[in-house]
Amino acid sequence: MHSDGKVGERVQAVRGALRASGMVARALVRTLRDERRDGTLGETLRGSYRARTLVFAGEPTWGELLARRAVEDPDRPLLAFEDQRITVGQLAARADALAAALIDAGAVRGDHVAIMSPNCPEFVDAFFAIQRAGLGAVPVNTGLVGDGLAYVLDNAGVRFAFVHRDCLDAVMAVRARTPKLQTIAVISEGRDGLPAGLPTLERWRADGQGQAPRVVPEPDDVALLMYTSGTTGLPKGVVYRFRDSNTKRMRLLANLLYGPDDVLYSCLPLYHANALLLGVIQALNLGSRFALSRRFSASRFWQEAAAMEATTFNALGAMIPILLKQPEADHDRGHAVRMVVSAACPAAAWRSFEQRFATRIVEAYGAVDGGGFITLNLGNAPVGSIGKPLGGARYRLVDGDGREVADGETGELQVWTGERAAVEYHRDDAATRAKVRDGWIHTGDLMYRDRRGHLYFAGRNTDSMRRRGENVSAFEVESVLDAQPQVQESAVFGVPSELGEDDIMAVIVPAPGHTVDPAALREQLRGKLAAHALPRYIAVVDELPRTGTHRVVKSSLKQRGTAGAWDAEAGVRR
Repeated sequence: MHSDGKVGERVQAVRGALRASGMVARALVRTLRDERRDGTLGETLRGSYRARTLVFAGEPTWGELLARRAVEDPDRPLLAFEDQRITVGQLAARADALAAALIDAGAVRGDHVAIMSPNCPEFVDAFFAIQRAGLGAVPVNTGLVGDGLAYVLDNAGVRFAFVHRDCLDAVMAVRARTPKLQTIAVISEGRDGLPAGLPTLERWRADGQGQAPRVVPEPDDVALLMYTSGTTGLPKGVVYRFRDSNTKRMRLLANLLYGPDDVLYSCLPLYHANALLLGVIQALNLGSRFALSRRFSASRFWQEAAAMEATTFNALGAMIPILLKQPEADHDRGHAVRMVVSAACPAAAWRSFEQRFATRIVEAYGAVDGGGFITLNLGNAPVGSIGKPLGGARYRLVDGDGREVADGETGELQVWTGERAAVEYHRDDAATRAKVRDGWIHTGDLMYRDRRGHLYFAGRNTDSMRRRGENVSAFEVESVLDAQPQVQESAVFGVPSELGEDDIMAVIVPAPGHTVDPAALREQLRGKLAAHALPRYIAVVDELPRTGTHRVVKSSLKQRGTAGAWDAEAGVRR
């Protein structure tokens, strides 16, 4: 790199560090101001002094947070969806009415209530109603059917369920296998033609209007079961108890990233923690607005963001490279999005995305079963880095033998939790014990650290392959593939080799307006990947199978095997 390039990089790093310092300072001031408004500033300061760490006093549950905001500013706009606009007070009234109807229908302390619905305001109504009734919410992946759906409903012990009309057939098909499920209320979204004999959420909400249940749950009661995507096995229900709401800690994070005038936009599914907890709850926490779309559409994304007046959104998985591969258009900059909070943004796409769409990327890392371990790159770490842990959390990177690796070497991220039960899987003690061992959370995520302590995501343990005696990261190969102009996105995984270990297979989705020649693509990768990391098999498809949170379901790709793929060793399709 030329010296002027190095100088420019250093200047950018200094600017990033100053910006990050200013953001942290503002967040602390805002958070202390919030504590004073809540009347808990003195108690929080005294508790934090004794504990030598930040300890918030009077943490409200999610249901209590909504009730407080409704008293403070009932007319403040909160939720935007298509042509609907809902204030904080309206949401609180809708949730309370639905909570009263749930209790009238026989729900009692300890019950778990499922929500299976695509994005719509009624999902938000149902979630807060369950919280206000002191029950456990179970958001269900709308893509689940058959065995997977039956397992989640049974494992969660669901007695009541709010089911969108579009998901009703899937639930009814497994109802005989879920004997605990007693009552289904259908989310109709105002459409007719529902099966006779089933109540609707809308009817329940109308029947409970004017009632405000004063249910105070016990701290150890289950507030939320958030099921993992189950891409490599059956989903696991991550337990959030009412004492785990961490509302004020989340508000500190919100104050760090956003302001009250921001519009937090999401097209991610509400059954995932990102849209629900980092979207709806954070907007409520901050007193800002939350704009919701039904689903992610690459071709319409920026027009929808502009129509919703979005100023920020969260990006998961391949969203950034997919958006970057769309044809350039006038609407690329016709929006007000100032910041994107990203997870696993490819380093090669980072600056190109910022420049093309006139926005800034903040890279983040966290997981629903990560014990609260969060990292942020606010511009104070190199492009491609996920930054450093917030709050000085203790962690280590270890190899397969449990030895800590040196800087620059890849190892599994393990997070220190000590004696507290930081991760709990519902009715799965074996999985809980495997996740937390000797005080360490085994995340399954591979990372490396530079000499300044910045962390870099390098894939998943389950995505690691072994070829010619070398470990190969699927994430690394995918990052190089996705950087090629004719590739919109890719999925890389190991397939059995005739010689033992793995052969590498890549499944490619062409970028719009492009075709992919597997032989030519493989030649492009020479010099960009080590020889042992070059894919042997390349298949071209129209789309990849994905979860609602844009994670590729590689298990289904592996089941298809190499049939129809181009084989580099034979030079032909198999």
